[in-house]
Amino acid sequence: MQVIQFIWDFFQNQILGMKWLNELIGTGVSSLGLDITSRIGGSIQFFLYDMIKILVLLSVLIFIISYIQSYFPPERTKKMLGKVHGIPANILSALLGTVTPFCSCSSIPLFIGFTNAGLPLGVTFSFLISSPLVDLGALVLLMSVFGGKIAIAYVIVGLVLAVVGGTIIEKLKLDKYVEQYIHTGASVDIESPELTRKDRLIYANEQMLATVRKVWLYVFIGVGIGALIHNWIPTEIIQNILGVNNPFSVIIATVVGVPMYADIFGTIPIAEALFAKGVGVGTILSFMMAVTALSLPSIIMLKKAVKLKLLGTFVGIVTIGIIIIGYVFNWLGFLLV
Repeated sequence: MQVIQFIWDFFQNQILGMKWLNELIGTGVSSLGLDITSRIGGSIQFFLYDMIKILVLLSVLIFIISYIQSYFPPERTKKMLGKVHGIPANILSALLGTVTPFCSCSSIPLFIGFTNAGLPLGVTFSFLISSPLVDLGALVLLMSVFGGKIAIAYVIVGLVLAVVGGTIIEKLKLDKYVEQYIHTGASVDIESPELTRKDRLIYANEQMLATVRKVWLYVFIGVGIGALIHNWIPTEIIQNILGVNNPFSVIIATVVGVPMYADIFGTIPIAEALFAKGVGVGTILSFMMAVTALSLPSIIMLKKAVKLKLLGTFVGIVTIGIIIIGYVFNWLGFLLV
């Protein structure tokens, strides 16, 4: 048992967490005459370490995920979802969301395509919630920062939120609040050609490069904010606003997260810094979920596809779900750390 624990700790700390890289960068910063225990030196070390770690892991993970994704083109996905009904369809839709685009805005075109193809509205919303919120890359990156318990908990509650949210929307029978042009638009099913292994590798490489080009700025900004929180904002201030002793911390984190636009990878360095300052696990999860699932740009895009009542219902269900998840995990947080 001790051997297994040693192997797991090594994998989590040195392979995923890249602690060796942090030490190497710390040595390099110190050799330049900067004290890594000072605010400036610590900020530089945090920024360089997190930026390199996230981009390296991100590139590897997106390549692997994109290779897997090549087996699930939209046409095949629609056929798979069309074969099941009820809650199993919501579960399958949420799971398929884990191998699709990495931000809420890029998920909306697929949501529109699935709705146009005649899939149940609740099923398409389960996909729309899950796709930006949960993916295999998020699981691995969260493990590198917070450990396996919190990472797995995040994925599970994200999938539960997607399934429950989609099911509620389906039960409310809100189909008439989808814009008419989506229902009447032409739906063309083109059979995807069978890809060779070389084709899939080329596709994975192209997706990896395209995604890194798209998200690097958000990672850059996220790491910058994380470095600021980690080294410049006193712990007392952070804990007074977002600490578990503040009964409104989860609500504040959710509200602050909505106007921001980033994917899960851009929120991780901010979450890492908040975690180091003693912010509750539930508050951190609420912030990450709000940023990724309810970003303002994605809501604006979705408004072009659905009417205000359906949009408000979607935002309300997801917001309430995120807040409930936050408070539950703050209460159970000691079990996850």
